[in-house]
Amino acid sequence: MQQYRNYPQANQPSPAARRGPGPMVPAPHTAQSLNPAQLQQQQAAEAQKRDLGKRQAKKPTDKNLPDGVESVVIGDGVERYKALREVERRLDAVMMKKRLDIQDSVNRNVQKQRTLRIWVSNTVENQPWQQNGMSADAFDFQADNAATYKVKIEGRLLPDDEELDDPDANKENEGKREEDSDAMDHDGQDGTNKPKKPQIPGQRTKFSHFFKSIKVEFDKNQDMQGETPTYIEWAKPAQNPRQSVPSTNSNEANFDCLEFERSSDENVNITINLVRDESPERFKLDKALADILDTEEEDRAGVVMGIWEYVKARGLQEDEENRMVHCDDRLKQVFKKDTVFFPHIPSDIFPHLSPLPPHRISYTIRVDKPYHDHPTPTIYDIRVPVHSPLRAATLALTQSPTHLHTLQRIAQLDDQLAITVQALATEKAKHGFLTSMSRDPARFVRRWVSSQKRDLEVLLGEGVRGVGGGEDGSAEEFRRGGRDGVWGGELARESVALWSSRRRASPSRRAAG
Repeated sequence: MQQYRNYPQANQPSPAARRGPGPMVPAPHTAQSLNPAQLQQQQAAEAQKRDLGKRQAKKPTDKNLPDGVESVVIGDGVERYKALREVERRLDAVMMKKRLDIQDSVNRNVQKQRTLRIWVSNTVENQPWQQNGMSADAFDFQADNAATYKVKIEGRLLPDDEELDDPDANKENEGKREEDSDAMDHDGQDGTNKPKKPQIPGQRTKFSHFFKSIKVEFDKNQDMQGETPTYIEWAKPAQNPRQSVPSTNSNEANFDCLEFERSSDENVNITINLVRDESPERFKLDKALADILDTEEEDRAGVVMGIWEYVKARGLQEDEENRMVHCDDRLKQVFKKDTVFFPHIPSDIFPHLSPLPPHRISYTIRVDKPYHDHPTPTIYDIRVPVHSPLRAATLALTQSPTHLHTLQRIAQLDDQLAITVQALATEKAKHGFLTSMSRDPARFVRRWVSSQKRDLEVLLGEGVRGVGGGEDGSAEEFRRGGRDGVWGGELARESVALWSSRRRASPSRRAAG
């Protein structure tokens, strides 16, 4: 959408240009701001645009054969061409329907829920229990010899086939969707069933793509060493609005693993907040709106569509004005009025939407020796929306160079076919001209010369009916009387009435006219 807030005042019409009913004209000094080279370039561009418009207007578009051409063509070529044209019409109808279906499926932004598996683990260095029997040269100790830990947060999308083949994982995911501390699952507690992180070749969606920010909150009651802050946060860098996904050249916005290091020699409780980044953004619905849509989370387009389906199912539209909706008891709880204008619903539902809470993951940073003798990561599974693979395949199909080249080739063949049909029509006219002349040359030439003379007089504005005006008044249509003749038609009666009224008019009235 264009922004006009910074529109330069110099380009505003002057008060003198606003006088009269004509259009407002910019001030004269606006055109003077261009140098001669720019003016010449602008004029050349306008001339090229006009020439392109003229060529497009002259471009033939009719691909139907002229009537009667089958009588002068040897063979069944005309019948076969007409049969092919009929097949083409049916094929075009089917292709147009499929094209609209594909466009509708792409615009609907169909999404599906996938499982995002998150591993949280930590390692330690320079802890007190690590000092015995360790070489001091193997570490880069700080001046105060502070013990440190390093936390690693990793995430991967699970493939669909793994979720279908593992029923235990499905049951586990249902329990973990409540996003509380009880959702933690320590896989491989005894060290014999340590999970392996799935390696998905060619996976383009990164862990960071699903979240706007990742905030790690530390337990405020924990006595941490030094002046360590109570939280650390990663925020996704601002992206170009034209880009649907973060740039692949930015490592800050594209990663599968987030790490941070702090100083401590005691266990620390943390809470990891994952702020969702969804497109389109989903909202949490209040109770009144959730009762109507039978869901607690939905995006704005889904809310409007759900209300529309509810109105249609209940028959709440007015008979005369379909956009006016009568509110029943449920709708009155949402809109607080008896009737609502449907185009106003997208703005009226905004107070009933609230941002979804972030995913909250609880984790305890372990620095004790028993845990690190057999370390195991803590695993969480959360459900995230992803675009349907059919949508990606459709976009790849419609935007592929091969598809565009095919469409251009079809357009070129259509242009060649229209030019060929135009040439056939010209040849058909020539054939009819020569055939008529060969049957009766003298009469044909007289009628042709009379017709040409009549056309010339019409172009010069001198054409009148009758023999004196260049039109053959002895022709059959002028000699035939009755209602079916020329003189009994509506046009003749109107002409006679017009000439009669002119003759009865006074000289002053004719002069005034």
